[in-house]
Amino acid sequence: MEGQLLERYAKLVAEVGANIQPDQQVIVIAAPSSAPLVRAIAVECFKRGAKFVDPWYFDPYVKRIRALEANPDTLEFVPRWYPKRLLDISEAHGSRISISPNTPPGLMAGVDPAVAGRDQLPSMREGFEVINAKTTNWCVVPWATEAWATVVHPDLDPPAALAKLNDELVYLLRLDEPDAAAAWRERGAQLQDVGARLTEHRFDALRFEGPGTDLTIGLLPTSRFAGGGSTNVDGVRSISNLPTEEVFTAPDPLRADGVVSATKPLDVSGVLVRGLRVRFEAGRVVEIEADSGAEALRARCAKDEGASRLGELALVDREGRIGKSGITYFSTLLDENAASHLALGGAYATSVGDEDRERINKSAIHIDFMIGADDVAVTGLHADGTEVPVLRGGTWQI
Repeated sequence: MEGQLLERYAKLVAEVGANIQPDQQVIVIAAPSSAPLVRAIAVECFKRGAKFVDPWYFDPYVKRIRALEANPDTLEFVPRWYPKRLLDISEAHGSRISISPNTPPGLMAGVDPAVAGRDQLPSMREGFEVINAKTTNWCVVPWATEAWATVVHPDLDPPAALAKLNDELVYLLRLDEPDAAAAWRERGAQLQDVGARLTEHRFDALRFEGPGTDLTIGLLPTSRFAGGGSTNVDGVRSISNLPTEEVFTAPDPLRADGVVSATKPLDVSGVLVRGLRVRFEAGRVVEIEADSGAEALRARCAKDEGASRLGELALVDREGRIGKSGITYFSTLLDENAASHLALGGAYATSVGDEDRERINKSAIHIDFMIGADDVAVTGLHADGTEVPVLRGGTWQI
């Protein structure tokens, strides 16, 4: 992606995604390979009056070297200036932009998954504190690289794979529209409408049923479904993910029972987890099996008390552009917007009313895995036993 297309993309990120405000400080977290987009975003941020743009480069290949060469007992160490940098942006009511993937999918191949799962950087516990404080307007966006593209399109040589992935991102980001900003505002309004309709039902729980899946997840009394963006404490609205196709809420972390099979592979900091199967009892993960990579997820779920409980339940219909593509991108940013999904770990406080904020799940991790497909039915359950179809064949029933 280059030239005018790159400029249009950067403008979309600064204007609609993060919605940069005059005099804001901006932090951009990215791998060095994303430098062209970082620089283009900086141009647009300064045009919108940003006070300072801080490119925070994280080298994923040093992360791999650390996993191979460092004392495993040091892999959870995080320098004090890492969280301080993030908390300073929060205190200043600045903006955060993250470019995905920070770590190419499969980069940790050959590393013991249990060891690789111990180093969470560039993710940090303080990230959820900042999100839940609602002090920043923020956005996560994709950038195609050869390392990522060759995983998505292994049948092509690297330059051809990169070109194909770039073309796909143009479509998924709606940059093929005459006015991408207007297209995203329209899509955002549609997702907000779906979220409002789901919230109005005040379901006590949702049940997922499909091949290898029979799982019931409880909701909190004030659980509300959001989508299409959020508003911070200063009234600035941003779209946290570009692209986005989901509506999500915070479930009751004490109520999840049954089994669920992932419908897509997932990447856990460079470790590919395929054929994932998870069993829950009384809200807690009690069994994790997978065709490959299970140890990486098990290591993450042992991180803290909340790491083995759910922090997010998200629903996605079949009408979004990512799902229609039929492609697995091995990127949570994209794949979670192709199918309904769950997240182990921390919950978003904005997903519940003030009276339930203390009940949401709290954890240093947040790992999404996809469980939705056309053959996975979603049913809303009321406390009185009434059942309401929510998704059938990937189509909304509400």
